Amino acid sequence: MEERFQFIQEYGSKNWSFAELCRRRGVSRKTGYKWLARYREEGADGLRDQSRAPREHPNQILAEVAEAVVELRREYPLWGPEKLRARLQRTMPEILWPAASTIGELLQRKGLTVPAKRHRKAGPSLHPLSHVREANLVWCVDFKGWFHCGDGSRCDPLTLTDAHSRYLLRCRALQGQQGRRVRDVMETAFREYGLPEGLRSDNGEPFASAGVGGLLSQLSAWWLKLGIRPERIPRGKPQHNGRHERMHRTLKAATTRPAAGNLRMQQQAFDAFQREYNWERPHEALQMKTPGGVLCGLLSPVPQPAGGARIRR
Repeated sequence: MEERFQFIQEYGSKNWSFAELCRRRGVSRKTGYKWLARYREEGADGLRDQSRAPREHPNQILAEVAEAVVELRREYPLWGPEKLRARLQRTMPEILWPAASTIGELLQRKGLTVPAKRHRKAGPSLHPLSHVREANLVWCVDFKGWFHCGDGSRCDPLTLTDAHSRYLLRCRALQGQQGRRVRDVMETAFREYGLPEGLRSDNGEPFASAGVGGLLSQLSAWWLKLGIRPERIPRGKPQHNGRHERMHRTLKAATTRPAAGNLRMQQQAFDAFQREYNWERPHEALQMKTPGGVLCGLLSPVPQPAGGARIRR
């Protein structure tokens, strides 16, 4: 910068012609005129080294597109770039939306992301789950960890999903994990959706017995009478019911942080989550379709019932 400033001073002294001054300084006349123009426009600051990066990028996100992405993220703060892009493409297909990686960078610049915690990964299981080929073949049932509502009442969320479509069939706020209460919830699901061939659960009560071998509980015995095969995952292997456990993670983040004031309000939060999860939230394992959309695509065309989609094979 000092040499450039001396060049400007020598030029102002009129002791040299511009061509002679450029030869003396070892620069081309084009470079000399560039320095002179910058000095006239910006003063001494114009002689500093400037970035070579283009001021405008041809693939830069339009302001309106970025605003739409940010607005949708604020509406659904738990959705990642893939889900946001799929939702935007479905609702506004006439717009060319940026790639998911670009959306992720935009959200990071806007401070709308939280770095994920790094966890140690377990090795592959020696007994993976069998592939579920169609809807209503296997259902997954489990209790998400219990917690206290704002008024101190205990909430035990019971969840029931279809393993193939990931459709959330039931999400009920119970007080306790008694088999009678679980049976009441499942009876309503059976009447609405029909009977699956199998029910996948862990080895805890009330799904399995604490007796010798843990073969049958009252609940699993009832399933057998209905012609439903109890399917228990190996002990200490929650990844064998991974799709259901992943839904629990989203359920916890969306509805229990913080918990509602009482059990009735918590059930309202569960109902809202169930509608969003089934009909609005895209799913990577379903090629960014919603569980409800996949389920309806597998069925013969029937009008959508008020409570959701009816499972038939």
